[in-house]
Amino acid sequence: MDLVVGVDAGGTASHAVVATAAGVVAGRGRAGPGNPLSAGPAAVEALAAALRQALSTVDPAAVVGGVLGLAGSSACADPAFTAALETEWRRAGLRCRWRVVGDAVTAFAAGTSASGGAVLIAGTGAVAAEIQEHQIVRVTDGLGWLLGDEGSGHWLGVQALRAAVRAWPSPFATAVAAEAGAGDRDRLIGWAQELHHARIAALAEVVCARARAGDPQATAITAGAVARLTATLDGLGPVGGPVVLAGSLLTRDTPIREGLLAALRARGTSALPGRDPAAAAAWLATPGRSPDVHAVLTGFHSRAA
Repeated sequence: MDLVVGVDAGGTASHAVVATAAGVVAGRGRAGPGNPLSAGPAAVEALAAALRQALSTVDPAAVVGGVLGLAGSSACADPAFTAALETEWRRAGLRCRWRVVGDAVTAFAAGTSASGGAVLIAGTGAVAAEIQEHQIVRVTDGLGWLLGDEGSGHWLGVQALRAAVRAWPSPFATAVAAEAGAGDRDRLIGWAQELHHARIAALAEVVCARARAGDPQATAITAGAVARLTATLDGLGPVGGPVVLAGSLLTRDTPIREGLLAALRARGTSALPGRDPAAAAAWLATPGRSPDVHAVLTGFHSRAA
């Protein structure tokens, strides 16, 4: 039985899926952050761990193809990084051909079997991309936490910290400080300077929860995120094909998702929900890329969000 492998490597976690060519999942794996730009050398170790776990119940020799959807795919310009990936692929017992694509490609495929359209991702980071023939042809944002990723989880966390230290001791500020484990304003400032990136991004949950409760500071931050994500998508210009929403802020029930969908509906644009990008990566590795196999692997049934 021919098998395929799909891996989704993001800033928060790495996921791997092994499936049959007919779309039946035969194995799954999960490990730590797989973005080499933010996780460094540990990214390759995480990818390898997720891959080995997914392959643990199958014969690697039966795998005929693989696709890795990689956040921070610009790292592939480094020969040392690509060599490390190749080494781990072989150590897992895989001898077939495989290819690396940007995570925007797998995120788009997680929402549709169409070969082209647009995808907006908002998770730890944020980026919009135009996809044609399952390749990225244009990108806006995706510049990382320091230079961009506006409207992302990390951006929300930074805005929360800024608002908290400027409006201390508001209820919002104390909620943010409690999540950071900081007892007062000075400790919160010190904590922020240490750049706990994953925990800063995790503050997005506090912002979203407080916005749901009607907190004016949180509501202002989420509205700002929606405006920035809308602008990021608009930066692509006119794009033919479906629009897919991906990333935890846009696939879960969040004020960010609600606000963005309302903004898109106001202009007559519908959006498709992204589902499992690791499964979508596996689908991209299947011969023929059948829409029926796509539906089985991703559970997607062409319903707009």
